[in-house]
Amino acid sequence: MADDEEEDLDELLDEVEKRFCRNVSVTCSARADPSEVGKCGKDSEGQRKHNRATAPDQPVSSVADDIDALLEELLEEDSSDSSQRKTQQFPEGTQVEKKLSSQSGGRKCFPVFVGGSSVTSGVGTPTSKRSCDQLRCTSCDFRVLTFDDCEWDSSCDYLFLRNNMPDRQKLRARLKKRRGVRAFACQCSWFSTTEPTDLRDRAELRWVCGNHRD
Repeated sequence: MADDEEEDLDELLDEVEKRFCRNVSVTCSARADPSEVGKCGKDSEGQRKHNRATAPDQPVSSVADDIDALLEELLEEDSSDSSQRKTQQFPEGTQVEKKLSSQSGGRKCFPVFVGGSSVTSGVGTPTSKRSCDQLRCTSCDFRVLTFDDCEWDSSCDYLFLRNNMPDRQKLRARLKKRRGVRAFACQCSWFSTTEPTDLRDRAELRWVCGNHRD
């Protein structure tokens, strides 16, 4: 709040206090001395006479309007400053909301299964153990590739995958044909299976469902 606005507000409040504020007499207790009760009544009557004698010449509504106008101006200024601070403090909020909105509308596997070539691919559920075909690795951030009726040769290693991913033709150099098996691989991990396998039981595989578009 600016200094000149604070001074204006203080002056108006002082004027109101001088012109309109009245001393409130303390109410006499029912158990007080009768002489004190009479004194209290006289004091109240004298105070009322004093207030009538010092009644302001300027209408109350005029000063009240001035105060209301100044307070309204100060409140609008504070509101504007508060909105600006929130925008500066959370500049990425809108971007995060847009990102989340763009990802909505799909379905994810829960739990996430991988299975052999005879296992249907799709959205996995506890009652429908489909092999997820939208896997992504949270470690290397590569999409997981699949090869039906193939399994990884024992010579496959991390260096081979890192140098050849995601070139499917080059990756086939370390694959062997085997009916019913499905081979999976990202840039840092590889796996072969025939039966539906819950990835929660394979902690070494950092694979998650990326999202199935309907």
